[in-house]
Amino acid sequence: MSLQGKANILMVIVTMFWGISYTFMVMGLEVLEAYNVVALRCLIAFIIAGLIFLPKMLRVNIKTILYASIQGFLLFSVFALSLYGLKTTSAGNAGFILSLTVVLVPIITSLMERRLPSRAVSFAVVATMIGITILTFNPSLTFQIGDILVAIAALCYSIYIILNSTFTKNVESISYGVYQLGVAGLFGAFFTMMFESPKLPSTSSGWIAILGLGIICTAFCFIAQAVVQQYTSPTHTGLIFSLEPIFAAIFALIFLGEGLTSQLVIGGAFILIGNTVAQLEQFIFMKKLSTAPHSETMI
Repeated sequence: MSLQGKANILMVIVTMFWGISYTFMVMGLEVLEAYNVVALRCLIAFIIAGLIFLPKMLRVNIKTILYASIQGFLLFSVFALSLYGLKTTSAGNAGFILSLTVVLVPIITSLMERRLPSRAVSFAVVATMIGITILTFNPSLTFQIGDILVAIAALCYSIYIILNSTFTKNVESISYGVYQLGVAGLFGAFFTMMFESPKLPSTSSGWIAILGLGIICTAFCFIAQAVVQQYTSPTHTGLIFSLEPIFAAIFALIFLGEGLTSQLVIGGAFILIGNTVAQLEQFIFMKKLSTAPHSETMI
């Protein structure tokens, strides 16, 4: 298996944990306010990851801090907007709307590079748009305020993914990934003190939610993502993230009791088909490279 293939598999695991984060966020909102959840989530992740990678953290440079600060603010925006969105929309719905990154990442990347996406990526974009349209459709043809907030979070996260692919090539990825969590946590703490009352969870489910978000869905996921994105493209990263709403819906069904509707099944199928086609393109490309004569692969 190629290095990019291994990177894509790890990204799928990260995406699964991202999927369960919606369930944890809903649980966290039962006992804490939104900014408070962001602060605890990110600061717990920063402390744990910082202790594990302390030697790397101490060798940081100005460029790493600058890049981490930019990404940390974007992470804070994604988390806060998603949490406020979850107050008026379901976890499954939020997961699917956030998968707009699958559409936004290749579109933004293509605009930046002044080129058209490949046929497979174009098909994936169309399939994903159809899937998201089916999943968010309602008879009144209106969006909840929560849907709009999560859509803005998707835009912020698309920018994060694209910048991450560039930033990780110029800095040490581990310390960069950890420091951006600290920056996001500081933004969360500041807004908590400004607009909320800082506190800790008061129930066991609240602690499960916060620790799950901090350790599994943040410390592990963002460090892994920072490392993995050195070996795969932002477009493929965005396409793999199209699996996130599927995981989100499954975990919401299991732990939150959200229903399994025909919209979920049909819309989710479109997203999975788009993702599969895009990954098949990459698989065929890598297979051709591995079977090509040695003289043809040397440039």
